[in-house]
Amino acid sequence: MTRPGLAVLDEPAVRPAGRRALGVPAGVLKTARPRQWIKNVLVVAAPAAAGQLDSRHTLRQLALVFLLFTAAASAVYLVNDARDAVADRAHPQKRHRPVATGQVPVPVAYAVGGLLALLAPLGAALTCNAMTATLLTGYVVMQLAYCVKLKHVLVVDLVVVTAGFLMRAMIGGVALAIPLSRWFLITAGFGALFMVAAKRYSEAVQMEGRGGATRALLDAYTTGYLRFVWQLAAGVAVLAYCMWALESDGMAGGSLLPWRQLSMVPFIGGILRYAVFADRGSAGAPEDVVLRDRALVVIGLVWVALYGLAVADL
Repeated sequence: MTRPGLAVLDEPAVRPAGRRALGVPAGVLKTARPRQWIKNVLVVAAPAAAGQLDSRHTLRQLALVFLLFTAAASAVYLVNDARDAVADRAHPQKRHRPVATGQVPVPVAYAVGGLLALLAPLGAALTCNAMTATLLTGYVVMQLAYCVKLKHVLVVDLVVVTAGFLMRAMIGGVALAIPLSRWFLITAGFGALFMVAAKRYSEAVQMEGRGGATRALLDAYTTGYLRFVWQLAAGVAVLAYCMWALESDGMAGGSLLPWRQLSMVPFIGGILRYAVFADRGSAGAPEDVVLRDRALVVIGLVWVALYGLAVADL
């Protein structure tokens, strides 16, 4: 006789047909991870760094790119949850995901995910340019390969997740044909690696001694190795940003102060502040750390103000 509460580990809960049908759209939306969409704001990074946010055409194009990237990322989440449905039912938290509970049938998750994966690059090809469509296609293919195989390959899993963030930072510039500075790419890439490795480190610290990992490969990493990665990444990101800030003369064009160089102070402060949470093992959700820590929000706003003054050449 099956004990109450254990059935969910073997099969999704049985729901009345009418209720399940009504809940499918809501379940699909939840599976698409709306909370994660904030990451796609990175599409404005390159145009903002180049001071190209001063026209309606640019803003409309960036809004479109944001929607396309959100569709592509949602496709990956849907396919991932459909593929991992059985395993998720045995997980204490993931078993509540809509696909795992049966709110969203596995074939529906695959179908919607596959459709979005096709429509996002196609939409980019029709409304942006070929390079944007190529980049978005590469993102989808890479992330689906991650779901199927690459998340089980040591170190490669970190590289793939980091590359996803870097692609977000690049695609806005690519869509608007804005040349991307080498220092911008290095800063964005290693900044992303810093946050990814800090998240993995936090997960490893929290699961240490509990037995069993919440993520593929987490048991294969030592906390010492992950600490080394996020510390290395933080150092390279700071160095690259400083080189980027010093690349141009902050006093050129009659600027009152060297705003770009001054922006190094809050940037380094932000890295150091985030490192506090990483060191404590509490940087598991980057969006929560960034939005919930008031000091980090203030530091971010100061950086935006100083960099904005540099772009405006005041």
